[in-house]
Amino acid sequence: MDFSFSEEQRTIGELAADVFGARASTDRIVAVEASTDRIDRDLWDELGRTGVLGIAVSEEFGGSALDFSALCVVLVEQGRRVAPVPLWPHLVSALAIDEFGTENQKNEWLPAATDGSKMLTVGLEGFGPFGSGAPSMTAAEVDGVWRVTGSKVAVPSVHVAARVVVSAETSSGPALFLLDPSADGVSQQVNESTTHELCADITAEGARVDILGAADGSAVGKIESYVEIALAAVQLGVAESAVTQAVAYLNERVQFGRPLATFQAVAHQLADCYIDLEAMRVTLWQAAWLLSAGEDPGTSVLVAKWWASDAGQRVVHRTQHVHGGIGVDTEYPIHRYLLWGKQIGATLGGAASDLNRLGDLLATGVEVIA
Repeated sequence: MDFSFSEEQRTIGELAADVFGARASTDRIVAVEASTDRIDRDLWDELGRTGVLGIAVSEEFGGSALDFSALCVVLVEQGRRVAPVPLWPHLVSALAIDEFGTENQKNEWLPAATDGSKMLTVGLEGFGPFGSGAPSMTAAEVDGVWRVTGSKVAVPSVHVAARVVVSAETSSGPALFLLDPSADGVSQQVNESTTHELCADITAEGARVDILGAADGSAVGKIESYVEIALAAVQLGVAESAVTQAVAYLNERVQFGRPLATFQAVAHQLADCYIDLEAMRVTLWQAAWLLSAGEDPGTSVLVAKWWASDAGQRVVHRTQHVHGGIGVDTEYPIHRYLLWGKQIGATLGGAASDLNRLGDLLATGVEVIA
């Protein structure tokens, strides 16, 4: 495996870094968090104009047709700026339509997803104590029309989404569907997440949907892997930026006549952060590389998800701790990285549930990717 980035991946990473760096200032994030829909519309429009939203969409629909690793490169840059846009659910949903949708579905949704005029999101299952991983919706086809019944919890940015990619159980197995959140038979309960973004619990009662791909579980399994690695990519960016900010602060803050960074206890904590970051980084890119290459990811996706959940939260806790009292000041930016780290670490289940699932995989003889 060669984890070094291609020229195209480096270029899109630099572009994303420029866009987020120019648009996602702390003052701007504070303003967006106080807005009605909690989404930076100006940043979103810029991501559409620069082609970032179409990173993994086929060229015939206006995209760049880059691989999943390039998508993860972009998400790392978002994490570094904790930019308030629903990027990972939108990119993964567009990828699902591109891979599994019909030509009509692709023509209807991908050009609009690429330019940002329509937002997409995804509703899957949690794997923690409140979610088994089995679809909490059921679907049935009657007279050529698919309808779903059931619920999804904490679906991100439903209030602005034109479609939600949801998983549901059919008589033939799990499948993906496109659900209109404003359709008859669909209700929403909007909530605020840990990161101040808006999410919603959605309930469907015989709501009409369009199927994506085959009802054999293959599409659901692949999109779950994409979501978990997308989350790991955002978490890596969050953790890297938190450490960078902590190092800068500790080099400037002086106690007893010398910088805090020179104190052994502080240096040990940052060394632990470095080790965690390296583990997060290598497991992320291993899984992303395998998914991009169309290879069997084996245990790599769950390993990367576990490192993102477990180590990611350790890093953001440590970096806030070494800031001392200012670390809990909500007017100081480092607290926001703690919130993002905790939110990502719990999405689709935390580290303990990741280990349980990993154990189940190993018990079934799934190949260990080392």
